[in-house]
Amino acid sequence: MSVSREELKRRACEAVDKNRDKIIAFGESVFAEPELGFKEFKTSAKVKKAFEEMGVAYTDGHAITGVIAPFKGKESKLKVALMGELDAVVCPGHRCADPVTGAAHSCGHHVQIASIIGCGLALKDSGIMDELSGDIVLMGVPAEEGVELEYRAGLIKEGKIHFLGGKQEFIYEGVFDDIDMMIMQHTMVDENVKATAGGAVGKGFIAKYIRYIGKEAHAGGAPHLGINALNAAQIGLMAINAQRETFQDKDSVRVHPIITKGGDLVNVVPADVRIETFCRGNNEPAILDASKKVDRALKAGADAVGAQVEIIDLPGYMLPYEHLPLKELVTENLEALVGKENVGPGVGYTTDANDVAHIVPTVHACIAGAAGVGHSSEYEITDKENAYIVATKMMLMSCIDLLADGAERGLKIKESWKAPYTKEQYLKEWGNL
Repeated sequence: MSVSREELKRRACEAVDKNRDKIIAFGESVFAEPELGFKEFKTSAKVKKAFEEMGVAYTDGHAITGVIAPFKGKESKLKVALMGELDAVVCPGHRCADPVTGAAHSCGHHVQIASIIGCGLALKDSGIMDELSGDIVLMGVPAEEGVELEYRAGLIKEGKIHFLGGKQEFIYEGVFDDIDMMIMQHTMVDENVKATAGGAVGKGFIAKYIRYIGKEAHAGGAPHLGINALNAAQIGLMAINAQRETFQDKDSVRVHPIITKGGDLVNVVPADVRIETFCRGNNEPAILDASKKVDRALKAGADAVGAQVEIIDLPGYMLPYEHLPLKELVTENLEALVGKENVGPGVGYTTDANDVAHIVPTVHACIAGAAGVGHSSEYEITDKENAYIVATKMMLMSCIDLLADGAERGLKIKESWKAPYTKEQYLKEWGNL
């Protein structure tokens, strides 16, 4: 006689509550030692140690620091991935920023990976895998933040990675070849609702790494003998600003460059100046249009002073894509946990989860629990119960709905899915951007 879904959910949630302190402590440990993408070696080690303590087999080294731990069901009719991100952002002003790198968990990824560990603890303690007709695969994935473009372009050149984002790299490595659907969650700042199951409105982007090349000379004694790459960069940035009135409001275009190197010494004419930028938008034609205009502006800066410019385009993240049957299932569980009135319609985000959503059905849920502005020194987790515990329960309850009763509901969702891209199409079209 099979155990009811309600009983399985009760057992899973009871196991989460039992491990509440462990889950939060794990998240706070990661919070205290933030690391940037493809460099999350301490965080990856913590994840591996947690799986070892559970007695769970795992594989590591995926996209450099990624960790994957499968939990087998009584049958393997489906495989559901639950994913948490390992990386931080640079925010030197945050109270827990790394004093050397400036990295800080001011986007809440430490909560994500703690929830994945929480799912593992609950699956072990509850024994529910013995009642499910599919497998649950827990994943710690690196590098969601598409940052440090020069560093990552170097890794790409060395053949160590092929994309900016960890989930993109997982696609490349074949991690999703036998995965049927993916669920993850992100801590959000919202005073009006406690949770959403994501949304279809969001942004994709193309990333650019730019290098202006000039000629050195004595900045005080003979500047006329040099070619000032910083002046070229400033003109290029001003030319980008001159394009902004051509970006239409409906396209939500965002171009936000930073100068990562402005020269070498104050008394030497700058000959090596570097810039990184995204060209974001809520539709592909707008992104491509902005990209062309930015390239034109950057080249104009070089031409104006006789410098050279190198522009390297890197495939950023795709636009959001929803699969409504899976979203509806996750929404049902969010409503059961926090009340229907506290679940909002949600929006999409700029994330490499969007790329996964074009390969397999994906939900990128958002759970309230933070205060302050994301990616800022103000960001803090203020509601640990909602951020850590509700999030963990949501993922487990959703897996139970997918995999219980012979995986009936999960198989129906799988049958309803038509992928916008095969893996091969994705790698060919997006990977060769």
